Amino acid sequence: MPITKVQPFLDENEQAEEKTLRGRLLAHRVELLIGACLLLVLCLAVGIGVGVGLSCTGKFRCGSSSRCISSSAQCDGAVDCEHGEDELLCVRLSGKSSVLQVLSGGVWRTVCSEDWTPTLGLSACRQLGYPRYVESNYLPLSSIEEDLQNHLVSINPSQLSPQQAIKIHNATGISKTHCSSVTSLKCLDCGYRPSYSPRIVGGNLSAEGQFPWQVSLHFQREHLCGGSIVAPRWVLTAAHCVYGFAYPTLWAVVVGMMEQPVNGAQYLSVEKIFYHSRYRPKGLDYDIALMKLVKPLLFNGVVEPICLPNFGEEFEDGKMCWISGWGATEDGGEASISLHSASVPLLSNKACSQPGVYQGFISPWMICAGYLEGGIDSCQGDSGGPLACEDSSVWKLVGVTSWGQGCAERNKPGVYTRISQALTWIHEQMEREEALNPEIVSTDH
Repeated sequence: MPITKVQPFLDENEQAEEKTLRGRLLAHRVELLIGACLLLVLCLAVGIGVGVGLSCTGKFRCGSSSRCISSSAQCDGAVDCEHGEDELLCVRLSGKSSVLQVLSGGVWRTVCSEDWTPTLGLSACRQLGYPRYVESNYLPLSSIEEDLQNHLVSINPSQLSPQQAIKIHNATGISKTHCSSVTSLKCLDCGYRPSYSPRIVGGNLSAEGQFPWQVSLHFQREHLCGGSIVAPRWVLTAAHCVYGFAYPTLWAVVVGMMEQPVNGAQYLSVEKIFYHSRYRPKGLDYDIALMKLVKPLLFNGVVEPICLPNFGEEFEDGKMCWISGWGATEDGGEASISLHSASVPLLSNKACSQPGVYQGFISPWMICAGYLEGGIDSCQGDSGGPLACEDSSVWKLVGVTSWGQGCAERNKPGVYTRISQALTWIHEQMEREEALNPEIVSTDH
């Protein structure tokens, strides 16, 4: 059956029973899926008659409420939704070059570089949930992806009042048909391994600094799951690691560590835990969670963040990426003392969904990686850890270890939460928190 890569709260007898029931539970899950489809068809039929009034087609829905507003009212500088959802997620970085875009008039527009300033850069970074600003670069319009060239906008700082200074989309009143250069934004030095020197190591043991974004999540002082550093106060992991146990005081984030138990590593307290509101333990989608740390991490070469991908950025099938963690080295085995890692190829959803593999279980929220012949895979205890890919010497987080059938079995590769699908949710949580507690920093460069 599809199992998550961690069974943290089962004793030995329960684990043995869980294995013997695997085949029967898989059949049961298929029955549930068929039943859910039939129910969905029925609900749609009923909805045609009575649900039209709740539709937000062509409009923006305010959170989970039934209130809808015009799409042009989203990101217009005026709060129309009760909880301000319409003024969140108004900024994004897109494409391979981190091109800045703002949502203006219901359309994503690429920001021209005229009148751009470091102050605006800091404002944009804060709207993405980052407390700091690193740098901006100006790219020739012709050098970026064609779909990013279609809608352009200029920023006019004079339109910003002091109360609006953190919302740069409020100053995007001038639409343009052409500009010579556009803005590329960097909010975090990430994806680098300054303390790692490539060398031959025995087996699949990881070297110090090889995966500086890797963390161990300790539940009541024992390793339970992995995670990835994505910002000074943010760690990304799997929802199934924290669901039902999202009490910050029970968790600690351990960084800069190669072996369990902890020796000389940073041991950090957790302030808040967020998991996707649509995640359910009996489901497999939306398996994503964030931990916010009480204090920001100290980056030192051995501890570094990994970059999130940009909107619209995907990685080709067959690309070799890396998984890492302290999980078991065989199905049902004990957690590893040392940090292990392995190189695995990305698989297309089509290949992963074929009969005999995971037919019927793979959704757009998932990405598979591994070998169909088996032999190399993530395993229990690796949950929440990174699927990391290198792109032009910068490492990016492509997936979060989520589930699979067994470990390293034939035709059963590892399944990971696809980060590109989760970007909107990730940045929404980070932006909300940054708006609540903005860090005061200088923009002088």
